[in-house]
Amino acid sequence: MMPTRSFNTTGTCYPDKHYMLPPLPRLPDVNDMIEGEFYFVLHSPRQSGKTTCLVELTEQINSEGRFYAINCSLASLRNTKDKSTAMSEFVNEIDDGLRYSSVDKLNNLAYSFGEESYMKAPGSKVKNMLNDICRSLDRELVVFFDEADCLHEDPLITFLTQIRNGYLYRFNSPKTVFPRSMALVGMRDVRDYLHRVRPDAQSAGLASPFNVKKKSLSLANFTKVEIESLYGQHTTDTGQIFEKDAVERAWHWTEGQPWLVNALADNVIVDQFKNDYSRIVTANEIDLAVHDLLLRNETHFDSLAERLREPRVRRVVELVIVGAESLPNGVSIDDAGYVVDLGLLQADTARERYWPANPIYGEVIARVLTRDIQNKIPEDFANKWMDGTGIDMNSLLKAFQEYWRMNSHALKNKIKFTNHLKTSINEALKHFNPKNDNGSSNGNFDKRINEISDGLADDITKDLTNLANEAFVHLVLFAFLQRVLNGGADIRRECAMQNKRCDIVVKYKGLSYPLEIKIKGNQTPKESYDQLYGYMDISGSPVGWLVVFDKDLEKSWDEKIFWKETDYRGKTIHEVACWQQCLNYLLYIS
Repeated sequence: MMPTRSFNTTGTCYPDKHYMLPPLPRLPDVNDMIEGEFYFVLHSPRQSGKTTCLVELTEQINSEGRFYAINCSLASLRNTKDKSTAMSEFVNEIDDGLRYSSVDKLNNLAYSFGEESYMKAPGSKVKNMLNDICRSLDRELVVFFDEADCLHEDPLITFLTQIRNGYLYRFNSPKTVFPRSMALVGMRDVRDYLHRVRPDAQSAGLASPFNVKKKSLSLANFTKVEIESLYGQHTTDTGQIFEKDAVERAWHWTEGQPWLVNALADNVIVDQFKNDYSRIVTANEIDLAVHDLLLRNETHFDSLAERLREPRVRRVVELVIVGAESLPNGVSIDDAGYVVDLGLLQADTARERYWPANPIYGEVIARVLTRDIQNKIPEDFANKWMDGTGIDMNSLLKAFQEYWRMNSHALKNKIKFTNHLKTSINEALKHFNPKNDNGSSNGNFDKRINEISDGLADDITKDLTNLANEAFVHLVLFAFLQRVLNGGADIRRECAMQNKRCDIVVKYKGLSYPLEIKIKGNQTPKESYDQLYGYMDISGSPVGWLVVFDKDLEKSWDEKIFWKETDYRGKTIHEVACWQQCLNYLLYIS
């Protein structure tokens, strides 16, 4: 009997056979970094195959015979805040890197230096050990520190200081030999290493060997060809065929994210086919696998959800939801870059355009942000307007109007965000207040501080509140659809900064139901109608729905809640009007 196999999240298959893509194509320029004797950062999102690639790369370097290489995981230091304890653990991890190497010369050096008298000083342990290892070898050494971004502030500063000193003096004399090349490997780029060792006075210059942007590399996702190659290894081994359309669908849903690529194949082969290798994998099975993964709420998605709780992450993600034209006050380019590094978004940085890293993550983001809202929507709404052949979208959205009218007032948050923000800015600016000769504060400067803080707070609050209000209505409608359609239909969000496409399209039984969400006054009626019409034309739908939220506080509910049907250029557009409550930004980031 053929052994049972299934894809796992590192691009392999178990228990008897391993399917692996060569690591170097996914590590752009890494050979140039090693050849050039550079110290660099390698970052990519969680579960993208970093550790697997490092193991393979280390083996490859050792097998070539030009250099030695060791791979040291720093995961054990995740909860270590004391720098003295951390440096001892560093020594142990470097020893483990030597001990578990496939090279005898490296094995023999394990645990050779930890007892030396000079190793007692925490501020030089790592430097001294690496120096002694390099002096004991007949070839230059390459070191990879995996999960380096888990280090706490004091251990990180101490470590980087030693690496900097060793880096600067590595070729001064035979006694100051240091690794030829070194990489800090983790989820985040170099800017976030530096961000964590603030204030600047304490951290200035410590990361200089790594603080060169062109030497900060990112592990690439699988290409479509690589997905085909990976699945093809399974075909060669078992005879099970992946149709070309199945590979196309896997590429569409994942855009090469390694964990997702493998999870989809695993779901089809193990869960759907029960390891029956005679069955052919089609695009339909891949689509079913996506649906199943989302319903399961895999641990991988939980880690994404945890990131979405971070205010700096959520602020950027909400820009994507509303298709904002640019980064508003209060949202920095570094914040946006951080979210990209986490793997949640892709970016065209030249145009400041951001969009979900892949369609599955886009769906996860929307579900996470609407989870609490969904829980407040009555369960008996589920599948109420579906009859097995189509969706009564008119009745569904009229029910949404009523739900919004009855419940939106309860969503209003009472926190005075502007006052909190002004206080924070005021306190920060006071650090720059010059003192009078008698040590008292300068009254004119205090007055100017208040003026500046008021202006900054008003600008930031205006931008963030506008963003918040628009994002919130998107999320409420999406949550309502998610609860009502209850997995029976495919709800797709088209979201990206600077993207003028339709916000939501519902797919059911071969029919498309395009919906556009607008805040009244942000676009002219013609622009809104033209935008929706364009998507209706592309999707072949003769009917579309324009959901408009009116924030005019002077109007009554009856004026704001109405339904208007319009024949527009041969197609039918239903304008669904709702009143937009004045919502506070802290309502849904807290």
